[in-house]
Amino acid sequence: MNKKWHIYEPDTNKIEELKNKYKINELLATILVNRNIIEEKEIKLFLEPTRNDFYDPFLITDMEIAINRIIKAINNQEKVTIYGDYDVDGITSITVLKSFLKDVGLEASYYIPNRLEEGYGLNTLAIDEIKNNGCDLMITVDCGISGIEEIKYANSLGIETIITDHHEPGSELPKAVAVIDNKRKDSKYPFRELAGVGVVFKLIQALGTKLGLKEESYLKYLDIVCVGTISDIVPLIDENRVITKLGLLLVNQTKNIGLKSIINSCGYNNVDSNTISFGVAPRINACGRMGKAEEALNLFLCKNIVQAQELTKKLNMHNKERQEIEKNIFNNAIEIIKKQHLDKNKVIIVGGENWHHGVMGIVSSKITEMYFKPSILLSFEENGIGKGSGRSIPGFDLHEGLMKCSDILEKFGGHSMAVGVSVKKQNLNKFIEKFEKVAESEHIEDIIPIINIDAKVNLSDINKDMVESLKLLEPFGEANKMPIFAFKNLKIDSIRALSEGKHLKLTLKDNNFIINAIGFNIGSLVEEYKIGDKVDIAGLLEINNYGGQDNLQINIRDIMKSI
Repeated sequence: MNKKWHIYEPDTNKIEELKNKYKINELLATILVNRNIIEEKEIKLFLEPTRNDFYDPFLITDMEIAINRIIKAINNQEKVTIYGDYDVDGITSITVLKSFLKDVGLEASYYIPNRLEEGYGLNTLAIDEIKNNGCDLMITVDCGISGIEEIKYANSLGIETIITDHHEPGSELPKAVAVIDNKRKDSKYPFRELAGVGVVFKLIQALGTKLGLKEESYLKYLDIVCVGTISDIVPLIDENRVITKLGLLLVNQTKNIGLKSIINSCGYNNVDSNTISFGVAPRINACGRMGKAEEALNLFLCKNIVQAQELTKKLNMHNKERQEIEKNIFNNAIEIIKKQHLDKNKVIIVGGENWHHGVMGIVSSKITEMYFKPSILLSFEENGIGKGSGRSIPGFDLHEGLMKCSDILEKFGGHSMAVGVSVKKQNLNKFIEKFEKVAESEHIEDIIPIINIDAKVNLSDINKDMVESLKLLEPFGEANKMPIFAFKNLKIDSIRALSEGKHLKLTLKDNNFIINAIGFNIGSLVEEYKIGDKVDIAGLLEINNYGGQDNLQINIRDIMKSI
């Protein structure tokens, strides 16, 4: 599919000013200007954040109330239960809070709902179990903001609750002792985009401060906080930038035996945001997806190397199983799409029998990426109800679209880019028909994928030091994407497909300058280009270490014939 290139046209005077003032190269200065990081304070925070850049945790609404209640629980040795989610954000949140409370003399228990049996968030059966264990205080992490009825039920059983969450609250807040969520309408906190584990970090920072402990008492958990933050795809700006930039330094020398073990098993040489996103996060998430979230938590909490290695093996096994299930469902779905010509629709809605709920979102993402169309994947069970997940494309609000079909659906929730949905099998065709009309009214076919490009670059202008300097912009992630550059009018010097036709490998030439390029999953394009063709390429600049030698390379994001 054709993609639209949007090349930034930044203020050249500003670039020159930044270059001279901060002694940085033009490429780095250009990217900072593109990201509107131009004030001295912002530049310093972005490139060299320190522990002094954290905001005062007591600026968060209800923080003082929560801390006083927790200190009371510590002093009276009350029974405290941490109730968390089963994804990486939830698992790291429980790890950090449970470990910190143990440091200050309180042994808390935890509860993680089973994704496959209980689903997300608080539920009354879980609260019954927590009550039976004699709980006095329940602290939610990465969930709870929408649990109005469940908190009411906990109150009726005599359980007090502190909510820590980062999801959008509804019009009513739960009647808890304290509700800590920076997305509250009455929040005065300077930053609202913390991950669930980021909110927990602010809680232990406040608790450590109130108890008169050294900064190290809470800063030592930044490695785990960093893992949860990067994995939860929150914007890596402002305070999240401080958490992840400082946290990655700790991850590289982590004292957490479990984290070290899982990183070693991923086979990455350098530990950066990619290691977390593509190595650690999928393995932790696989446990939740397969209904084994407790094993991931035990890995982070364990103190024994042998046990850590055993748990790491289990996590890798769950991840392999998840990949296998995912691959089968994806192939099944593609078969149905082709057979029923669903790719001709504006939105791809596809259903199968008894597909594994734990991987529906991932498969939906892949289908959306493949066809550049919103997709909804449904798994129908014996009761005739299809439950599933959907993913959207930028420019189309999937949640809003579902609202216009709410009379046909059993249940739905989520946001513009990702949803969960339930529909009766007998209503599936009616749903597809109605949703098509919704997509049509939104002119979804006019939405073209856009590639944001930081700068046009000549091969003669780049060198290894310049590309190395881009590492200062790490960690990359949401709201701080890896910079993409445009290379115009390059001549193909060699071209071939790799990995049985899967990937594309090129050598490109501009006068006397030559560079290698790799295009993952676009091997089929080998038929469209030949040696001598002139091409324009949008891609990342990276250093490929092959056979002990460092070579500059373009990682292709788009390719087209030069005009």
